[in-house]
Amino acid sequence: MHHPDQTRRSLLKVLATGACVAAASPVAAQEDQPGSSDRPKKGDLLVISEGDRAGQVVKSDDLKLGGPPVRAWPKDPATSVVRKGSRLNEVLVIRLNPDELDDDTRARSADGIVAYSVICAHAGCPITGWVKAAESDQKVLKCFCHNSEYDPRHSADVVFGPATRRLAALPLALTDGSLTVSAAFVGKVGV
Repeated sequence: MHHPDQTRRSLLKVLATGACVAAASPVAAQEDQPGSSDRPKKGDLLVISEGDRAGQVVKSDDLKLGGPPVRAWPKDPATSVVRKGSRLNEVLVIRLNPDELDDDTRARSADGIVAYSVICAHAGCPITGWVKAAESDQKVLKCFCHNSEYDPRHSADVVFGPATRRLAALPLALTDGSLTVSAAFVGKVGV
């Protein structure tokens, strides 16, 4: 038979644990949803990942020609699960002039809109810059950790800095004015 103090301690432990679980934020619960860590899939929508419009579907009209890029997560349209359980799923979405894109990039774009992994291929920092290139007048994606620059018009090839590999590209399509993923990432995501 249990000693009354031991039983009381066990009960308090259970209650305390339950209170912690109940206090967990809904954000943590969403990240545990099935599919939240899955890689983007064909048909996924893109939703804005930061700022006051976070969670809203990215429409082509939201993107200004020539940038800046918008950070976005893929979202399963069937289950409404946002795939933000892995930082490797976040992408930068940019509207560029289709005439400036090389053939490979144009083939993966939707009306000049391209998407690339936000994770720098050098050391895994998030890419936060949209700046004039170090060695040309065009704007490029820049990682300020070690100054790697990527040209989004040419499959996000490295144009400056220590990165040795281009960013992974996420092929897009336009479906009823909404951007959708048309295929899995092309290239390795992350470092």
